[in-house]
Amino acid sequence: MVKACKDAGVLLMTAYRCQYTPHHWAAREAVQSGRLGQIKLLHSVNVQIEPNEGQWRLKRKLAGGGSLPDVGLYCVNTVRFLLGEEPCEVSGTVHSTPGDERFTEVEESVTWQMRFPSGVVAQCACSYGAATARTIDVFGTGGRLAIDPAFDYQNLRLTVQTGQEVTEVRVPPEDQFRLETDHFSRCIQEGRAPYTPGEEGLQDQKIMEAIYRSAREGGRPVTLERFEGRDVFRGPAPERS
Repeated sequence: MVKACKDAGVLLMTAYRCQYTPHHWAAREAVQSGRLGQIKLLHSVNVQIEPNEGQWRLKRKLAGGGSLPDVGLYCVNTVRFLLGEEPCEVSGTVHSTPGDERFTEVEESVTWQMRFPSGVVAQCACSYGAATARTIDVFGTGGRLAIDPAFDYQNLRLTVQTGQEVTEVRVPPEDQFRLETDHFSRCIQEGRAPYTPGEEGLQDQKIMEAIYRSAREGGRPVTLERFEGRDVFRGPAPERS
């Protein structure tokens, strides 16, 4: 897709709505500004129950994979967005409940770890077999932040803790789809690269394939190509109101 769009002279944008929402930008700024001190750990979970055996998400031909490329992708991508870094190593495990006929074609649950060049470690989990939870927690030497829920379409909640003080960052409600669509429309009108081009989505695919590879090999760590600098796959930052 990246090559086809370049050859055709048209823009390609990956619709990563969480990279356009005010809550996630406020979290990113807290992480990268030093407000939380040196970041050490991240933890992200995105789980939900898929009760219907005939649901398209549980059919490999229709879905391409199980919980990882569907809901787990949000964990992979948002951690990368908050840090602005690319992981240099991943390890993972895949599990499906024995005898559960829902998961004969795709996996139920995936847990994985991403290690970053700065030394930050992210622990993530996704599943189609547990009650809904969509969270991100960031832990630094000077504080922590949490987004819970983190990946819903509305009613996101961001809290930041430094010392004993816990502050909720209140953000006016926004239509997440409008924000990303307005950005892409402006990029087309002005002939400039979108913030989340096709290369941003391709990088996530490579990371997820490495997680699957690690799981197939008994959880052995898989080394990824190392990239220097920040936001190496992203275009200019989106307009902020």
